[in-house]
Amino acid sequence: MEPVNQADASTALDHDARQLKSMGYTQELARRMSGFSNFAISFSIICILAGGITAFPQALSAAGGASIGIGWPVGALFALVVAASMAQIASSYPTAGGLYHWSSILGNKGWGWATAWFNLLGLIFVVASVNFGVYDPFFKTLIAPLFGINPDSLTFWHQTAFIAAVTLSQAWLNHSGIRITTILTDLSGYLIFAIAVLLTLALLGFSKTPLDFGRLIDFSNFTGFDGGAWPKQGMLAAFLSGLLLTIYTITGFDASAHTSEETHDAARNVPKGMLRSVAWSALFGYIMVCAFLLVMPDIKEGVKQGGGFFNALLGTLPAWLRVALGIGIFLSNYLCGLACLTSCSRMMYAFARDGGLPASNWLKKVNDIHCTPGAAIWVSAILAIAATLYGDAFAVLSTGSAVFLYVSYVMPVAAGLGAEGKTWVRKGPFNLGLWSKPIALLAVLGGAVLVYVGIQPPNEKVLYISLLLILVMAVFWYGLGVRTRFVGPPEIKSEVTGEADVVNT
Repeated sequence: MEPVNQADASTALDHDARQLKSMGYTQELARRMSGFSNFAISFSIICILAGGITAFPQALSAAGGASIGIGWPVGALFALVVAASMAQIASSYPTAGGLYHWSSILGNKGWGWATAWFNLLGLIFVVASVNFGVYDPFFKTLIAPLFGINPDSLTFWHQTAFIAAVTLSQAWLNHSGIRITTILTDLSGYLIFAIAVLLTLALLGFSKTPLDFGRLIDFSNFTGFDGGAWPKQGMLAAFLSGLLLTIYTITGFDASAHTSEETHDAARNVPKGMLRSVAWSALFGYIMVCAFLLVMPDIKEGVKQGGGFFNALLGTLPAWLRVALGIGIFLSNYLCGLACLTSCSRMMYAFARDGGLPASNWLKKVNDIHCTPGAAIWVSAILAIAATLYGDAFAVLSTGSAVFLYVSYVMPVAAGLGAEGKTWVRKGPFNLGLWSKPIALLAVLGGAVLVYVGIQPPNEKVLYISLLLILVMAVFWYGLGVRTRFVGPPEIKSEVTGEADVVNT
């Protein structure tokens, strides 16, 4: 490891602070994250050991093996296209709450305000869904039996108390400073790599099932199948539904953008963090989920098992290895939730800083000792706990988080598509050049398909939540006059004052 040049580090900090000031903000958060740490926080949120396991049964019960072998690469390519478009904008505007700022600057303050609400709801849902998964299946199935606890004896109140304790502990770690969170998310990055590789090798090494690679391209319509996740539908619809495995897993990479104001040389490191987290997650995740499929003794039985498929696979391993993997997966998912809460709280802080939330003056406060947005952290945690109280929480939370987050991803991309070469002429170090508009167009079209798939039965509740969110936003924006009071980021021309507070440099 090369020694850190203090003069270079100081120069980079000064540059970051000046760039932030040019966008109308003072450096308040502690800028202590390296390029690797920025990558690690997104990689930790994506966490192939979370969505890659918990959402696997949904994909398998859609179009069978093809949902894994073909669907994962297709979904990963879409995620990479979206990440590339977002990375280019992040390189131009490296701020906390990035997506909201990008939509406001490249579109208008109303577009940015709506982006913020979709992004914030998606982030609350992803914290809730990850911590729900920490409990079930990982604690309930893998850890509880180690302490002699019968999983069947655990009630809804045990679940609620456990999720609350996990989420509040993550809030405390976040509140205590970005240095602690960074150390833990850096560790999480290494841990995810190690456990994913060990899990894959162990399942393949101890499997007694002959490896049939034809499973990876086998289209079998399991919709409507006993134990499956989907009602009966055609093969095309089944395959599209199966894409939600990859989309739910490879999401949350906006965390790199949300921690821009805590990252050294953000204009370069944030785009790298986003793209690398998606690329490595796509590669290692694909190998892992393919291994799940290949070692299954019987695909139809795997569909019937639903979420129990993973416990059945681990049952083929020696007890000592099963325990070690169980503990590693549990810790990885806990740290995934920690990173999710970091991202969510920074988004809430940034939106409140511009007056976009009720009680903004309180939510934008930064702790004097730890330089963290304390109020935003604790409110994010409480809202995430509340979201898990719904009976069928995981299915709604996982699908909802994917839909809402990707809507908030493509909104600034769509705004950039219209603004490029017109009002958006300043590009950062990461520039897609001639590919910028084609990639942005693909991202927007793919996002529309994702939204369509995400609101189909049995996920129509996501549609109801979406419509309710839009109705609430309309009431606030038009009925309560937010459009006349909300100024938006300092860099955009205020429709209230009629003046441009900050000019692009």
